[in-house]
Amino acid sequence: MERINVWTQYDEKQLTQLENLNQEYRKFLDQGKTERECVQYIVAAAKEKGYQDLNEIIEKGQSIQKGDKVYAVNMKKNVALFHIGEMPLEAGMHILGAHVDSPRIDIKQNPLYEDGGFAYLDTHYYGGIKKYQWVTIPLAIHGVVVKKDGTVKDIVIGEDETDPVFCITDLLMHLSQEQMLKKANKVVEGEALDILFGSKPLDKDTKEPVKAFVLELLKKKYDIEEEDFVSAELEVVPAGKAREAGLDNSMIIAYGQDDRVCSFTSLIATLELSEVHKTACCFLVDKEEIGSVGATGMRSKFFENCVAEIIDRMGDYSELTLKRCLANSKMLSCDVGAAFDPLYASAYEKKNTAYFGKGLVFKKFTGSKGKSGCNDANAEYLGELRRIMDENKVTYQTAELGKVDEGGGGTIAYILSLYGMQVVDCGVAVLNMHAPWEITSKADIYESKRGYAAFLQRT
Repeated sequence: MERINVWTQYDEKQLTQLENLNQEYRKFLDQGKTERECVQYIVAAAKEKGYQDLNEIIEKGQSIQKGDKVYAVNMKKNVALFHIGEMPLEAGMHILGAHVDSPRIDIKQNPLYEDGGFAYLDTHYYGGIKKYQWVTIPLAIHGVVVKKDGTVKDIVIGEDETDPVFCITDLLMHLSQEQMLKKANKVVEGEALDILFGSKPLDKDTKEPVKAFVLELLKKKYDIEEEDFVSAELEVVPAGKAREAGLDNSMIIAYGQDDRVCSFTSLIATLELSEVHKTACCFLVDKEEIGSVGATGMRSKFFENCVAEIIDRMGDYSELTLKRCLANSKMLSCDVGAAFDPLYASAYEKKNTAYFGKGLVFKKFTGSKGKSGCNDANAEYLGELRRIMDENKVTYQTAELGKVDEGGGGTIAYILSLYGMQVVDCGVAVLNMHAPWEITSKADIYESKRGYAAFLQRT
């Protein structure tokens, strides 16, 4: 089944819409390099569209009516948006779910040390990365430092043109004969991913003078002391803005597109809704890259609790109503797919892979080696989605994640399917997935937003 390259089908109006969407997408990527930053952007955008804080509604004892728009934030790292529809919640919802965390390098709780005249920050990487890709590139530090009195210091260093940037060093080629014989996963060890943080000494008589000078600067510039690292969440990410790629400006190259490209398109599709038949929900979560664990991951009860609170505010809560709502819901697990890369063609099965410019990618199943750990969507559900996409002239394709036995991966889909709801994975095809700089097609971003909108608006 050959799929068209959708670039050949656009008229001038669609091309303008495509460019406008991608321009806003780049802003989202630049402003949202961490989960907390993404949630801040999302909440601000939702408030502009009239969304109200669920917690404030509960505190004031207010009710929720058909047509209302509410949001809920969990620990500043994941967020749920609900646009209440005409149908009772017991009939189910239409849900878009994506994740806002991305592979990165985290700074440890006791990180700062001096060695060989350099100050370093000790790190622990987060998610699946090729460690060798993170050396010798400009890096920025984003996050928060929380002091004992509860004061929160927002930290962003390395993004402004006047900021310093940071780096992880690598062994020079002239001395790397032994290093070059190692397997790729051992060329750079996890404990060697330490951040070069400074080299200037405070004075010649001070013990660990470079570390001392760094601490002096941290105190002066940010009112941070060494002990404050204990209650800090600092993430090391590639420095620099999202950019257009290719001589034809047809692509986006940026950090964190897995899975913020699906988070953004899900958000925009939700915010653009005028009215809905069934309640529309956009749920953007944390911790997917490490198994959806913890209080802000998909495995937590946050989403279920939000739905329960909304049902209660609508005046008809019962456990049975909650269970029926979740079981009768239908969801798109909005997560990226692996784009075909001709330079590494042997890893793909060409008939069942995703291609740039061929639209939204549906993945009936993910998992690895015999579909292990996947959600395998029902054929009836896929048939329904085919109809919706075709009726709305959304360009889409189907794919698997590489050849059978080549590897694989998972998403949040199987977790939501445990409620009994229909779920399928779909998203944007990505080149260089999990690398510091990932690449997507502007056309696929546009088609994904259109596909998500068509899904939410269905009857």
